[in-house]
Amino acid sequence: LVGHPRGARLVERLLQQRAVLLRHRERRAVGIRQRRRRRCTRLEHRAEPVASRAHGRRAGHAAGAHVPWAGDAARFEQTLVGLNGVPEEGSIAAIGFYGNDLKIGHGSQGGWDPFGPERKVTKSKNNVLYEIDGQSALELYKMYLGDKADGLPGTGLLFPLSIREEEGGASVVRTLLAIDEEAQSMTFAGDIAEGATAQLMKANFDKLIDASVDAAESSSELLDGSNAELAILVSCVGRKLVLGQRIEEEVEEVREVLGNGPAITGFYSYGEVSPIVKSMNCELHNQTMTITTFSEN
Repeated sequence: LVGHPRGARLVERLLQQRAVLLRHRERRAVGIRQRRRRRCTRLEHRAEPVASRAHGRRAGHAAGAHVPWAGDAARFEQTLVGLNGVPEEGSIAAIGFYGNDLKIGHGSQGGWDPFGPERKVTKSKNNVLYEIDGQSALELYKMYLGDKADGLPGTGLLFPLSIREEEGGASVVRTLLAIDEEAQSMTFAGDIAEGATAQLMKANFDKLIDASVDAAESSSELLDGSNAELAILVSCVGRKLVLGQRIEEEVEEVREVLGNGPAITGFYSYGEVSPIVKSMNCELHNQTMTITTFSEN
């Protein structure tokens, strides 16, 4: 192959592509290391003490500044939505955008670390999971969690599932909401189809925050060279509970990617809806940072 002129050119192109890929990976790794150093510097030099921030949050909540838009924070009991009327359960509000010059970008990333083998979902119904590989899903889940299983379902926030319905397809994250010891079942914040491939994941704080960068970059790329003027950030409330005081770093990283130009707004959610890639339909996600960017010029 190398001795043939066309074969030699093919090998040369492959080597060039490999070199470009390696340079891209190196730049990405350097960028990640730089962002993490900046995070450490910000944490060390923040003038406002933790106690003062906590007091400010309590005062803001009392004044109504942190009232959830549709949910009830971490209680997971009911959601209320309204439009030009009293908010109520079971309602959906939609906003439409149109225009010849309007460009919309989107990005959705989780940043969770997969671990353990991939397994097959052998019994499920809607968002209730019963068996994996013919075994009790709950018992298998507890085995992997070890001592942390005593804190279920709360500790399940730290260990969501990666679900892939088609071989070679994209995965979505599913977060544990409840367990049923009698039925040996687990209820998740999204459907899990029988026959799907499941894999456990665990929290990695730096990667969770890096996912915000990836989501921001993905949403910007879809604007085809235009600068974002508005960015709507939807972050799962589970990420807020997991990251704790570090949750504000998500927004800081997005601002660093998008710059000072766009207005940034958003909220915490019980689920995020976004395509995984440009050509796909929307999917329900859990435990992600999902960003929609808008440009009109």
